[in-house]
Amino acid sequence: MRGWWQNLTDLVLPAECGGCGRPRTVLCPECRAALSGAVPCRVRPVPEPRGLPVVHAAARYEDEVRAVLLAHKERGALALSAPLGAALAGAVRAGLRETGAGLRGTGAVARCVLLVPVPSARAAVRARGHDPARRIALAAAGELRRMGTPARVLGVLRQRRTVADQSGLTSRQRLDNLAGALEVAGAGGRLLTGGRVVLVDDLMTTGASLTEAARAVRAVLEESAVYGGVAWEGRAQRIAGATAETGVRTARSAAEVVDRTRAVGGKGCVNGAGHRIRAAVVAASPESFPTNRN
Repeated sequence: MRGWWQNLTDLVLPAECGGCGRPRTVLCPECRAALSGAVPCRVRPVPEPRGLPVVHAAARYEDEVRAVLLAHKERGALALSAPLGAALAGAVRAGLRETGAGLRGTGAVARCVLLVPVPSARAAVRARGHDPARRIALAAAGELRRMGTPARVLGVLRQRRTVADQSGLTSRQRLDNLAGALEVAGAGGRLLTGGRVVLVDDLMTTGASLTEAARAVRAVLEESAVYGGVAWEGRAQRIAGATAETGVRTARSAAEVVDRTRAVGGKGCVNGAGHRIRAAVVAASPESFPTNRN
């Protein structure tokens, strides 16, 4: 209800720019250019976590872009999801181009891009009244389809345990805090349909969240390769006992799956279609952009 009411007030009440506060506009031309005006590029946090997929970002997390993301996430400026989704779609397309995969169908229909948002904690979603990453992902999927790239959102990741507040933690501490915290829910069998999996989020700082999300998704995709693509329901029954264990046990089990996968054919770290998992975000810390490196 809170999200519905916020959408209604965005339509009725005069808006202000989410980036600079200019009245009577959701996003002014200058702030829109800061968000989507640059060419999306690959970003790498320093230090780069082991297991982090290739990540592309649309903009640096600073100034107007930072204000826009915070307005959408924390202040419920839901009208900003459209321009944020357009920026995310640009980052997704940049990553797909780098793989050499076609973005449009040629005769046959192009394989669907599966956008998998990194989930927020349930308590954070309740407090905000919406899930920012999922809302932006839905807008990005719509933008991709308008540009001729089949895309849909699969909200299959779930937090399987509570995690500490990430603010104030170092990169290493964030990785430890999130290790084994995510799992693929029962509908995750849709990941095995052959689409190109792209993890998506609004922001990347240390890369810890995307690394943990990639681990959870790879555990499903790689075990499918090991067991010859068995039905998802059967797989869920087979590992039900393991998922009842602690996050440390889950991480260890996922590592064992990777080892088995590599042993039977070197298919580790790829999805069912044979392409590596990719990731895309609206913004990343300025230090992760290549032009800022020494």
